Amino acid sequence: MNITEIEHSLRELVEEAFDPAEFPFSFLTAYDAPKATVTKLRQASPVNLLGQIEVHLKKKLFFRSAEPGQAGVTIEAMAAQFDGKKDAPRFLMATDGSELLARDAKTGALLDIEHGALNDSFDFFLPLAGIERYEGIAESEADIKATGRLAKLYDAILESNPDWRDPARAHSLNLFMTRLLFCFFAEGTSIFDPRQFTQAAMNFSREDGSDFAATLSLIFRALSLDRDQRGDDLPDFAKRFPYVNGGLFREDAPIPAFSRRARRLLKSCGELKWAAINPDIFGSMIQAIVEPGMRGDMGMHYTSVPNIMKALQPLFLLSLEEDFDASRDSEAKLTRLLVRLTRIRVFDPACGSGNFLIIAYRELRKLEARIFTRLRELRSSAIPMTGIHLNQFFGIELADFAAETAKLSLWIAEYQMNEQVKEQFGVAPPALPLRDSGNIVHDNALRTNWLDVCPFREGVETYVVGNPPYLGSSNQDEDQKADMDRVFASLTKTYKNLDYVAAWYVKAAAYAQTVPAQCAFVATNSICQGEQVAMLWPLVYRAGMEIGFAHQAFKWRNNASHVAGVTCVIVGIRLRGAAKKVLYSAELARVVRNISPYLIEMDDTIVGKEAKPINGLPKMDWGNKPTDDGNLILSPEEKSHLLADYPQAAVFVRRYYGTQEFIKGVERYCLWILDEQREAAEAIPPIKARIDAVATFRLASDAESTREHAAWPHRFRQIQDYGSDAVLVPIHFSEDRDYFTIGFADGETSVISNACYAIYRADAYVMALLSTRLHAVWVSTVCGGLETRIRYSNTMGYHTFPIPTLSDEQKQELEDHAWAIIAARENYPDKTIGELYDPEDMPADLLLAHRELDATLERICIGRSFRNDTERLEYLFKQYVSMKRKSRPVAKARPAKGTR
Repeated sequence: MNITEIEHSLRELVEEAFDPAEFPFSFLTAYDAPKATVTKLRQASPVNLLGQIEVHLKKKLFFRSAEPGQAGVTIEAMAAQFDGKKDAPRFLMATDGSELLARDAKTGALLDIEHGALNDSFDFFLPLAGIERYEGIAESEADIKATGRLAKLYDAILESNPDWRDPARAHSLNLFMTRLLFCFFAEGTSIFDPRQFTQAAMNFSREDGSDFAATLSLIFRALSLDRDQRGDDLPDFAKRFPYVNGGLFREDAPIPAFSRRARRLLKSCGELKWAAINPDIFGSMIQAIVEPGMRGDMGMHYTSVPNIMKALQPLFLLSLEEDFDASRDSEAKLTRLLVRLTRIRVFDPACGSGNFLIIAYRELRKLEARIFTRLRELRSSAIPMTGIHLNQFFGIELADFAAETAKLSLWIAEYQMNEQVKEQFGVAPPALPLRDSGNIVHDNALRTNWLDVCPFREGVETYVVGNPPYLGSSNQDEDQKADMDRVFASLTKTYKNLDYVAAWYVKAAAYAQTVPAQCAFVATNSICQGEQVAMLWPLVYRAGMEIGFAHQAFKWRNNASHVAGVTCVIVGIRLRGAAKKVLYSAELARVVRNISPYLIEMDDTIVGKEAKPINGLPKMDWGNKPTDDGNLILSPEEKSHLLADYPQAAVFVRRYYGTQEFIKGVERYCLWILDEQREAAEAIPPIKARIDAVATFRLASDAESTREHAAWPHRFRQIQDYGSDAVLVPIHFSEDRDYFTIGFADGETSVISNACYAIYRADAYVMALLSTRLHAVWVSTVCGGLETRIRYSNTMGYHTFPIPTLSDEQKQELEDHAWAIIAARENYPDKTIGELYDPEDMPADLLLAHRELDATLERICIGRSFRNDTERLEYLFKQYVSMKRKSRPVAKARPAKGTR
């Protein structure tokens, strides 16, 4: 039996009227239990002394029917019955035909659903059919299980309180969930008595949940009052809770109503091991609770600790380590370093659930503990009491729940670090009452004055760091576009195509002039490629900033999603100065003279668009654009039917090449009709119908120029060249290929579409130049990207390609290499161009042909082959500066005096 059959059988089962005497046997049959086993279970007197149907399949399933409304009580009684027993079944199940509850003893998972939704949760019981559910490499038990259970609780609360879906109630619900998180954590550690919160909530409320909100209200009120403020109106169970305060329980916020199921789910949340919580990831995962769209990959938006450290270490942690190493043998110096730690401020203006702030806090506390340890080794009498406080940490976050969670997560991080200090040194600050939990502001960072959040203070070090939302221009909504206008409109007119993250760099550059501060953000590599470089970085430079360190492009990785399809960079900016600059790659860290906005060792030269080539090469244009609603394009079947019925139509049909057609071998054709051929073409009925359809489509266009072309519906809307051979250049390339897939198109038999660029009537040496590693490296750097692909640009990548002046002899030598590449491709007629250029499976003779071409061109450039891509880029940028000087002076970004 396969999974589909199981799901189908369960759907049929729950659609039938519920029969407790039949249900468990039909259920087991759905999971392919042997008929003999089911028969034996039927014969085993499945009715217990209380009249409940009870079926026990040893080590696998224990089922018991429940009275109406008693499914929760029944499952708890079953759990108690098997608690601690070696022969306990894998699954416990109870249902009253309305509610269905089950427990998986192996994973600890709880299923709490409506009986009729059983088929939607068929995977829960797959082990009964010998199919174990795959669990990825998990985070801690609290991180993963708490997220799942809290998500169910959140949904159950909304189900009982539909009016709380109103955005106006969001803050109240978010605050309520945050308070629950604190209480769960407090009772799982030594802050409350063990399970004090969950047991009080359950013991002093009705099972149906009708008075549950009132019980929680009493507990929360007690937590907000010092013991001498608690009056007789508070019951004894509430007075037994300690005083918390700290702002978390100060606000008199409403509490949602609870159903029987919501109350039960809260109890299941309280059963988890909350002491194992990881505040650095937990906040982001809990955020998924209130954003159901994120639940499919909880943690996808979580910045992993290694990625966070890529920003924090070069920003300030490495400096602290150097200071520590230099101070190891001096009590006075170590004491000064302790003071320095208290004067560090960390500000994340896109803090989310606080990951960067939490890790920064934790690393400072770790270093502080090492200093105390070293002082003890030096026989110092220093008391190991922390001077690092949460009020040194600042954040801005747009999402209310994330902002509340950031405060809680910071407090949890403080508690855990205090416990570590207590274990190490025997002393730590008391856990309660809560103290300040960071300066987290719920607001739009692009509409907030950062100085109001983290103002100037004399004698402190301020570090701005984070992972703002990336969002390319096409993915920005109206509010986000308004944010971009707000940041950029007064500075420049060319910003519409910038990624959203660029606004944080500009805001940070302005902020750093007043505070001052050093800043670093995780961003997409798009801001260091293509046209975005010219849009963003001159603004940063004019504010008096420089790139102090940078991590070159790396693939996004985190423990929660393992690999995400985005390529990131980390760029640190600071006021111009003499401090060393460090460029990081996957392999090494290099101290460099300067870091260019392309994140290579180079000056701040920026490559701009060129309408015409400045390198002496022929111009590159777009292919031909049909604007035809598909009527001039033919599939292989349509072409075959047309020519079978009208052989004379062959003169009007040509092979049609776009990026997919060329690289993947997709077969398509088009109608290519010259003006003098129109009458003959329209004599063929199916062609006439297509031409008429083009005319109708163009006439309906909003664009006047398109409507004008309805007069010539037999031909493409934009025609670049008639009947000329051309070098074909796809618009998109895979970033993992060493060479671009460049080709030739026969002008008499094929047409290049506007999904490609074309160089018409070009000599073969031009194809050779575009097929080199030098060209791939240049385009990968100066052109933009689309997702994980390179987006080719004629004006940025080809018209600027900085090649040396070539002699006729050198052009001929390169042309010979072009034909050698074509010949190597023709050795594999059954493979597409894409398959031939697969980096894992590129044929040896084709790879050799490209490498021999590289050797020739690089010998022309510098007399030998380049050692690596870094050396290639350094040469190309120097050549570009020289090439630009010959046409006009290169404009370099200079800091503006007095920029604010």
